Amino acid sequence: MGIKTQNTTVISPEYGWREAGLRYYSLGFHLKNKFGERVQKVSLDAGFTCPNVDGSVTTGGCTFCDNRSFSPSRRVRRQDIRNQLEDGISRVKGRYNVRKFIAYYQPATNTYAPVDRLRPLYDLPLTHPDVVGMSIGTRPDCVPNDVLELLQEFAGKTYLSVEYGMQTMHDKSLDWMNRGHHHDAFLDAMERSRGRGFEICAHVILGLPGETHEDMMATARELANSGVDAIKLHNLYAVKRTLLAEQVEQGEVTLIGHDAYVQAVVDFLELTPPHVVVERVSGDAPPDYFVGPDWCLDKPGVRAAIEQEFNRRDSYQGIKFSAQA
Repeated sequence: MGIKTQNTTVISPEYGWREAGLRYYSLGFHLKNKFGERVQKVSLDAGFTCPNVDGSVTTGGCTFCDNRSFSPSRRVRRQDIRNQLEDGISRVKGRYNVRKFIAYYQPATNTYAPVDRLRPLYDLPLTHPDVVGMSIGTRPDCVPNDVLELLQEFAGKTYLSVEYGMQTMHDKSLDWMNRGHHHDAFLDAMERSRGRGFEICAHVILGLPGETHEDMMATARELANSGVDAIKLHNLYAVKRTLLAEQVEQGEVTLIGHDAYVQAVVDFLELTPPHVVVERVSGDAPPDYFVGPDWCLDKPGVRAAIEQEFNRRDSYQGIKFSAQA
């Protein structure tokens, strides 16, 4: 049944996406349901680094990571946050014809600073009349209790999503990517984050070297019972000037193929609870930075292939989910 909000009929969020004919609970559906109209994210770069870059836990960053490939702000001279926000809103308004925005602190680790530095950074976007919330990308080993208390404070006055880079539950893979922490860091962050009023989103990479299909599904089952509110899935892809690019060039790493990835995503989402928002189903990078695999540059095609596989199976998100005691 629908809930009336002004001029929009909003379907109950947990299973409304099925009534709307969707195969999985998409971010677009979630935000429109929550705010009554389309909402877009605007990426912001506060100039943070990461503890596996600056030497706090290791050096060199993640094996696959060049932040310039993930965020436009790292490819040009960085503006102050206010100008980034204004420019981003202007661009997104023109492209998508939207009126509401989520300020997204995206590149690097956006809780990796003392609270007295974080507070004004988080405050600033909320002064814009068209900003209805924030997303903050970070690592599970970078949320001490005082930072979580700050995030809880902001969740009390705006929509807030906190994104943890889980990547995988398998420590061998986290070691391979030079992550600088193991899966227990994610479990600890989840334990201390639940019930604080913000949405918790986990990033997962499919197709990591040495991981079998069953390994990926083990991560799916782990996440399904972790209490996350949202997930972001993407394939392992390589960008220039990274260790992964060298490993791909030397034949040490073979990147996952299109068909195997589509199967993995659908299998993963079948194990994902129906109330968990699916924020992303694939990833890519700008051509100037990109190495491969080429198929992931066609994001609409990847999404269409995932939809087709769901249709072929007559399946949907959560059909194989089973809660663990």
